[in-house]
Amino acid sequence: MKHTNKDLLLKGLKFLAGALPLSFIGPVVLFSSFKNQESPGFLPVLVFALAAMAAAIFLMFKGIQTVMKALFD
Repeated sequence: MKHTNKDLLLKGLKFLAGALPLSFIGPVVLFSSFKNQESPGFLPVLVFALAAMAAAIFLMFKGIQTVMKALFD
């Protein structure tokens, strides 16, 4: 009978825990960026928001993939 790889499961949960704040920070900063389009800092804030959202998606994908590997491999 196979057992859960606890070390791999914790690694996957760490990925998911890192994705959680980014999934809230990214859209909030993006909304703030679009509200202040006239300011000179619009482009760097926009790039930061898009990078945060992309990182959240990537970390969610890696986290779910790692948890599934820990449970079923």
